[in-house]
Amino acid sequence: MTHPIGLGVIGMGRAFTLMLPTWTSDPRICLIAAHDPRPSACLAFEETLGGVACQLPEEVCAHPEVEWVYIASPHAMHVEHVLLAARYGKHVLVEKPMALNLADCEAMIKACQQAGTYLVIGHSHSFDAPVRLAQQLIASGQWGRVRMIQALQYTDFLYRPRRPEELQTALGGGVVFSQAAHQVDVVRLLAGTPARAVRAITGSWDARRPTEGAYSALLSFDDGVWANLTYSGYGFFDTDVWVNGVGEMGMPKSPLDHSATHRKHAQMQNEVAEAQAKAERNFGGRDYAGIDTVAPDNYQHFGPVIVSCERADLQLLPIGVQVIDASGAELHGLAPPTVARKEVVDEIWAAARLGQAPLHDGQWSMATMEVCLALLQSSTLGQDIILRAQTPTPLT
Repeated sequence: MTHPIGLGVIGMGRAFTLMLPTWTSDPRICLIAAHDPRPSACLAFEETLGGVACQLPEEVCAHPEVEWVYIASPHAMHVEHVLLAARYGKHVLVEKPMALNLADCEAMIKACQQAGTYLVIGHSHSFDAPVRLAQQLIASGQWGRVRMIQALQYTDFLYRPRRPEELQTALGGGVVFSQAAHQVDVVRLLAGTPARAVRAITGSWDARRPTEGAYSALLSFDDGVWANLTYSGYGFFDTDVWVNGVGEMGMPKSPLDHSATHRKHAQMQNEVAEAQAKAERNFGGRDYAGIDTVAPDNYQHFGPVIVSCERADLQLLPIGVQVIDASGAELHGLAPPTVARKEVVDEIWAAARLGQAPLHDGQWSMATMEVCLALLQSSTLGQDIILRAQTPTPLT
């Protein structure tokens, strides 16, 4: 193996916390420097991970050993930090959502193109190995063309501890920016053809959480393909019971976890206490459980997904893809993961060391962002929204 990728980090909140087992378990990654406004996170980065804590994001980008910058700052700050990294000639991995509007997406793409650096957006669940396996099975043509996709997810998203801006749509809050980006990415990849229009309705049912907490969307594609996407962040019911009782992170979970989340939320005193509770459960916080470097037995997922082809239905599972056709059901299984979210490292490593163009590049992710924005617009206007920034689906 050639030398590891020197990784700098801007933002050590929830997204970084969830990616940390990947960064520390994969030998292709070496954590170099990081910035976060929380002193506790900076101290933990130095003491636990042996890296350099920086007072400013610019110091991360300027560090000579940093090759890629992982940007996990609040959504509204993504564009600022991507432009900063590009200015220093660094490759970029930025968390979803890519940005909050298409103009910012275009600015990010342009900055990295001019700098000659890669721009990758993730993690999103279209990285997941079962999704990529399903894409390969579809591409084989054995079961005919894709005709329809169903994606459904019920979570407790809106009642987990949140910062105030996470409940303001204009600042990137709500389930459309944070969660639809996953579903849209997955169905776009599986449809195999550009999306053309969106018709959607969103729900905002709790005045104490003044942002979108649910949506249903009909996404139409070329060749007559369509996808139904439904998501609820208000959930008491848990759709994970329909994917072998495995949670989003690949670990078994109780079907009553959402009820417990609602009870804990009811005990929150105010938004300051809630924001503090979120900070304390992340890296460097008092309630942080530590880095779990043991890979789960299952792959991560984003709820039940069924792809209807002409001669079979494909059910995505945390252990592979089950194909149900006239002859019965056959599981196309995957070997258990060795590193959680290894697929993210695979993609940036292939770009950094093999010169392979990444799948989740700026153009691909801007197209996902366009769908998310159209979802909001369709709900507001009560009409179909025609899409104009879509791209062909990359080959497997």
